[in-house]
Amino acid sequence: MRDLDGIDYEDERLHKNTFLFLKDLKANNNRKWLKDNDKEYRRSLKDWESFVETLTEKIIDIDDTIPELPIKDVVFRIYRDIRFSKEKTPYKPHFSAAWSRTGRKGPYAGYYVHAEPGRCMIGGGVWHPDAESLARLRASVDERPHRIRRVLMNPAFRKTFLPNAKANEKSVIAAFVAKNQEGALKTKPKGFNPEHRDIELLKLRNYTIGTQIDDADFTAEDAQDRIMRALSAMVEFISFLNSVVRPDPNVDSDSDEAEGAAGGHGGENEAGEM
Repeated sequence: MRDLDGIDYEDERLHKNTFLFLKDLKANNNRKWLKDNDKEYRRSLKDWESFVETLTEKIIDIDDTIPELPIKDVVFRIYRDIRFSKEKTPYKPHFSAAWSRTGRKGPYAGYYVHAEPGRCMIGGGVWHPDAESLARLRASVDERPHRIRRVLMNPAFRKTFLPNAKANEKSVIAAFVAKNQEGALKTKPKGFNPEHRDIELLKLRNYTIGTQIDDADFTAEDAQDRIMRALSAMVEFISFLNSVVRPDPNVDSDSDEAEGAAGGHGGENEAGEM
C-alpha cells in the first residue's frame, strides 16, 4: 500500500492516495489488477464513504427534504454494467454519490458529486425523467415560465453553473439549454406551437446542471466548504424541479409557494467562486 507521506486520512477531505488509486485503476482496468490491489481499493473506498457521510450532514442542513440514508443508497458502486455496452472495462475510474429524497435512485431531482482525476464535477437536477414528470416540467414552462426563469437567473446559480452567460434571461436560458442537449428533441414537442417563446426549453428531456472543479477541491483542508458553496447555489433549482415533478400533497404543484415546500432553504443562495 502507498505511503501516507505524513498526511492522515480525514473524514472531511479526500486523501491524495485516493486519486492516485483512481488514476491507476483507469490505467489497469481489469479484474486481476483490482484483486491484486484490493487493500488499496478498500482504503480508497472507505475514504470516499467517510467523505460522503460527513458531506451528507451538510447537505441536509441546506435542504431538509434530503433524508439520512444508508451509505449504500447514496454512493454509486464502482462496478460497471457491461451487458449492453460496447465499452467492456469492468470498473468506473471514479467515485460518485447522489442525494435526493430517495438517495441515488428514484424520480426526484437531486445533487451529484463526482471525484475523478482531471474530471471532478458537481451537478444535479432531473436526468431522464419519466413521461409524466417530463410532461409536468413542460406544462410548468408553458403556463408559468416566470418560475424557471427566476430560478435560472439566481445570481449564485448563474455564477456557479452558467458563468459564461450574460446577466439577461435570453443568454442564461441559451446557456442552460446548451448544457442539456443530450436527448433533446430536434422539433417541437407534440401539442406545442413551434413559435413558442420557450420552445428550446420545451424540447429538453433533461433538466440538469453541472460544473467542473479541480482535484484539489477534494483534497484541500476546506474541501467540503468548497463543494458546499456549489451545492448551496443549486438548492432553489432542485426545490423548483421537485415541486413540479413530485409535488408534496395538498400543495399546488406549480405555485410559487411550492418552492418553499420542496426545499429547506430555497431562495437566492449566494455562493463563492469554486
